[in-house]
Amino acid sequence: MKYLIKPFLILLLFSNSLFAQDRLIYNSTFLSKPDTVLIFKPQTYNSQTQQWPVIYLLNGYGGNYNQWNSIMDAQRYANEYGFIIVCPDGFNSWYINSPAQKNMQYQRFFFEELYPDILKKYQADPSKIFISGLSMGGHGALSLFLQQPNLFLSAGSTSGAMDLRNLTTKYGIAALLGNPEPQSDIWYQYSVLSKIDVLAGSTKQILFDCGTEDPFYESNNALRRKCDSLKINASYISQPGQHNRNYWAKSIRQQFNFFSSLLK
Repeated sequence: MKYLIKPFLILLLFSNSLFAQDRLIYNSTFLSKPDTVLIFKPQTYNSQTQQWPVIYLLNGYGGNYNQWNSIMDAQRYANEYGFIIVCPDGFNSWYINSPAQKNMQYQRFFFEELYPDILKKYQADPSKIFISGLSMGGHGALSLFLQQPNLFLSAGSTSGAMDLRNLTTKYGIAALLGNPEPQSDIWYQYSVLSKIDVLAGSTKQILFDCGTEDPFYESNNALRRKCDSLKINASYISQPGQHNRNYWAKSIRQQFNFFSSLLK
């Protein structure tokens, strides 16, 4: 793996101070093209002794590494909550290791390259790592968390597609999984709804939410029912809203408040 780091300065509105924001570019053998990652550090990050909590925010289908920043002003959140915010580019990978495309092994990129590199380069507290995302990224965040829950303190999702069988072929899943039918077992095997069983008996806490007018609302309800049946420590927020930026701008605040409460 080779990468480039391009630090640049951004001017915050209503502030006379400049803060450093990093852009990392990873040329990974696991991906078909370079992955650009934005890093937002808290205003007081320059302390040489303090370790900071980290949150990975994953973009949705058709989005990119700047999607979350365009919704929420990530630098402001980094300052307010004291988190290092990491925004990779998920392309349209669904954050999985594709069995059909050898150059789309996103889980391997995340766990073998990105995750350890962030710990190496930044003053990150390895006991306080979080992950969340929207839509495709909501599914991806919980999927990555369930793959290796020991690497995270908690995980979240907003408007996540929890059961891939509910998707149509326009979202690229068929090509990633080798063009099987949506109702085939492999679509379910790659779904969060199938993987959530690994948290049974765990003390790990998760949060997921979905708007009542969202096309993924029923799959989130199904995940809630399964979490309840397995007595998983999951918080579920169901509130009015659609699958859009207005909803995500509201829900991300709830996600950060939830994660911050776990630090206390």
